[in-house]
Amino acid sequence: MRVDIFDYDLPIEKIASSPARPRDSSRLLDLTEGKTADRTILDLPNILQPNDLLVINDTRVIPSSLNGFKNNAKIQINLHKHIENGVWAAFARPAKRLNRGDKIFFNNNFGATVRSREAAEVILDFETDDQVLLQELHTTGSMPLPPYIKRSTRSDIEADKTDYQSIFAKHPGAVAAPTASLHFTRSLINKIKMRGINQTNVTLHVGAGTFLPVTVSDSIDHSMHSEWAELNNYSVSLIKKTKKNGGRIVALGTTALRVLETAAINGDLETFNGETDLFITPGFTFNVVDLLITNFHQPRSTLLMLVAALAGTNRILEAYDHAKNNDYRFLSYGDACLIENMNKI
Repeated sequence: MRVDIFDYDLPIEKIASSPARPRDSSRLLDLTEGKTADRTILDLPNILQPNDLLVINDTRVIPSSLNGFKNNAKIQINLHKHIENGVWAAFARPAKRLNRGDKIFFNNNFGATVRSREAAEVILDFETDDQVLLQELHTTGSMPLPPYIKRSTRSDIEADKTDYQSIFAKHPGAVAAPTASLHFTRSLINKIKMRGINQTNVTLHVGAGTFLPVTVSDSIDHSMHSEWAELNNYSVSLIKKTKKNGGRIVALGTTALRVLETAAINGDLETFNGETDLFITPGFTFNVVDLLITNFHQPRSTLLMLVAALAGTNRILEAYDHAKNNDYRFLSYGDACLIENMNKI
């Protein structure tokens, strides 16, 4: 499919640089039942129905952005994929200064050795176990904000430690936030539960590849990044029970959706533990998800293609025009959209 179909003009002033405060004051563009309605996240308990099931990604973002030195040269590192104990793939800037065997120091007692380099990606061996490495990252690293969000003050950097983490965060490993979850508060979740809407969790450690642009002209030529995901037996049973009783499966974010559809790629939902590189484009058959809560995505991105597959390309592009014309905030810290699986209508 032609990638330029998913291009649209996104003025910089439409991109949110900080979250709504409080979180649940975010706006929600409701695209269900064939309408386009301006709502807020606080309307969700009334939009969703008793016996629906909200599926949440419980990954935890780690402070994986590091500034270091090789000799006297400054090196910026963004970890993006766990390889093995104490070893990560990372994007380096400037990568051309790094060679196999080079040592990068992030403070006097914390460093990594370059195992290999290919273009802008390096494999780094921190020569310690994952638990110790995580402690060092919390001391030295900063939150891995997407490249379109810039920070210049220490107070903004400190605020991101909580702003860029969902209330559901449990299992550390993500290097980007499942941003649809950032709109939720404990109060909102309690209201959803009181409505009779159930909840279950999946895990997908979001990778930095989610921000990589699609540079090819045809989507079939795009190489999708892989991410580690897990769907356990309890969640599978609850999803099947919900379906059997006429409830709807509501994915909170594209990451939760990708876990569910990966685990049901052959039609029958099963437990899953491993890497997924599922690339969803229009024409994809959804086997699990009925509704999706998600943010507004970048032009020409794999995530924009995903939501177009769920709701229809023309429908999504029209909705994005509506959002721009009505002062919705876009991307990671922006507002949300509720999308219905039109393949089942």
